[in-house]
Amino acid sequence: MRSLLRLCPLFVVLGILFGAGPAFAGKRVALVLANSAYQHAPSLANPVNDGAVMAKTLKEAGFDVVESWHDLSALDTRRVLRDFADATRDADIAVVYYAGHGIEVEGSNYLIPVDAKLERDTDVYDEALSLDRVLVAVEPAKQLRLVILDACRDNPFGKQMKRTIASRGIGRGLARIEPTNSNTLIAYSAKAGFTAQDGNGANSPFTIALSKHLTTPGLDVRRAFGFVRDDVLKSTGNKQEPFVYGSLGGEDVPLVPVKVTAVAPASPVANPQADVRRDYELALQVGNRAALEAFVAQHPDGFYANLAKLQIDKIQAEQAHAAAIELAKQAEAERDRLAVLGAQKEALAKAAADAKAAEQVQLAAQRAKEQAQQQAAAAEQQRVDLAAAVPSTPPTGTASPVGTSVASLTPATAPADLNRSVQTELGRVGCFSGQADGNWNASSQRSLSQFNRYAGTKLDVKVASTDALDAVKSRPSRVCPLVCERGFKADGDKCTKIVCREGYVVNDDNECEKQRAAKPAKPATAKRDDGDGRPARQRRQAGGAAAGAAGGYGAAAGIAAAAGAGRAAGGGQVFCNSAGCRPVSRGCHLEYRGGGGPGNDANAEVCR
Repeated sequence: MRSLLRLCPLFVVLGILFGAGPAFAGKRVALVLANSAYQHAPSLANPVNDGAVMAKTLKEAGFDVVESWHDLSALDTRRVLRDFADATRDADIAVVYYAGHGIEVEGSNYLIPVDAKLERDTDVYDEALSLDRVLVAVEPAKQLRLVILDACRDNPFGKQMKRTIASRGIGRGLARIEPTNSNTLIAYSAKAGFTAQDGNGANSPFTIALSKHLTTPGLDVRRAFGFVRDDVLKSTGNKQEPFVYGSLGGEDVPLVPVKVTAVAPASPVANPQADVRRDYELALQVGNRAALEAFVAQHPDGFYANLAKLQIDKIQAEQAHAAAIELAKQAEAERDRLAVLGAQKEALAKAAADAKAAEQVQLAAQRAKEQAQQQAAAAEQQRVDLAAAVPSTPPTGTASPVGTSVASLTPATAPADLNRSVQTELGRVGCFSGQADGNWNASSQRSLSQFNRYAGTKLDVKVASTDALDAVKSRPSRVCPLVCERGFKADGDKCTKIVCREGYVVNDDNECEKQRAAKPAKPATAKRDDGDGRPARQRRQAGGAAAGAAGGYGAAAGIAAAAGAGRAAGGGQVFCNSAGCRPVSRGCHLEYRGGGGPGNDANAEVCR
């Protein structure tokens, strides 16, 4: 693996050398044709010189094939074009340069070989070569087909050429042409319908400008012809304007690619803070106070030590705020309890004062927590910006200083620490109001869902993830609306105490409602004990049956007498039937058997 890493810089350099050049830097071929020694027309002085200059220019530009011919006959020209077409089959760029005579007949352009006579206008079809034949030769090229014609001179055959048809037109210069194949350009030394000048020197103004601009490394061919146009216009006093027909795509197409010089990769500079930064990031990932304090013990001074101390202050402020909230809840609960019990005014006043003091402590703790969170967030953002501006990679195999290792503080239940970190960050942005205990419960999931809602994210709320931690940490300030504890309401960016008027208390919906008076306790009532363990229904039926059997007041008197006798006998129960009433025998008792009425005793005397 290390050997592969050592080879990476070499691969980068090779990629620069072989892959960073401009487009169209494949195989390039060129054909240069120049005709000066015409056999049946006045000779031209410059074409052969122009052809030699262009051949030299293309060879020096690194073209793979540069064929140069001059003063060819019609037959030889056709053979040269045929052979050149074979060379263009695997070429990316194909260029044909022609200097000599050229004419236009009936809207078509022709190149004139040195043996052409052109006694009649129709001889052009047999003795000259059409421009279309040249385009066929460059057609196989894959990416650029370029034909350059320095042939817009006066027609030397015009005066002696016979017209077979009076209406057949023989134009001045060359005719306008629109290539039918894509990625094809045809450059004229003069605009269609105009003639070009040979110049006063050994070369034409057009060829001089071509040799200067066409093979500039990295220069798009269209811009190169633009510079050629400017130079020719300037040198001819605006009498000759070169023109290019055809079109290319949006990418630059230079004839010569840019030469890239290999640059050795710079050796990485060792960062003395790499180890400290690594330990700090690990402690920050653990996210508890013990890890940060261990980091400060290892690295007591410096930039990262100050960051760790700010993180410790933030954790302390959060813990103090949580304790203040709990204390305020207890004080408020005690005050409400005393109010319900109707305690004395002194006790109620003391409870109210304690609740007020706890509220002030809570608000102060909340302000301290928010300030510590803002300071820690600002310092952490400064660290991130610094790391982005000056990236550094900690060297492998470097041990931390002797002492408590930060890595050893990573608990076995790492998800709990991640949960706690996400809860802490959610609390910082105002989306979580509970205790950061590492328990990812329904309350924590709702808090992350609230963050998704107000931050426009789509984090998975089922688990606390590093993506969620990074997303929440990236928010510098509050995201969720302010959520206050019971008994407090949002007031801007702070929670203020809800104050109810006298006789009203804060309910579970954080609203003031009228305080309910305590219900008085019911007095205790004495329970009658008549010594009879039977149900009341049995006693009533037994008494009714006895009264019916005795009949009227006499029966009642008999029952009373029997009852008195029974009490004397010690039983206390009276048995009545159709025969009359008598005390229940000693050792016996009555059992209710149901029914009752004439001839049917409801009670039976049971003796055991």
